[in-house]
Amino acid sequence: MLRPKLPDIPTLPTTTVTPQQTHAPASSAGRPVAPYVGVGVGAVAAVVVVGIVLTALLAAVAASAVSVAIAAVVLRSLLSSANKR
Repeated sequence: MLRPKLPDIPTLPTTTVTPQQTHAPASSAGRPVAPYVGVGVGAVAAVVVVGIVLTALLAAVAASAVSVAIAAVVLRSLLSSANKR
């Protein structure tokens, strides 16, 4: 029923323009950078994994210490109440 009318597409010129190069291309240092990028990514991944493992170990040690402390308090309470009888 109601259809939008699309604008006409302008025609582009068919001649090609080649830009003039004014600067000399940059010379490379001689060594490719790609291997170092891979090593950097691997090193970052290793640091992250080691950090996660150390954090998990610290959490495990803390949980163990809390459970041992609670057990010590309970045993102390049981022993002191047994001595009072």
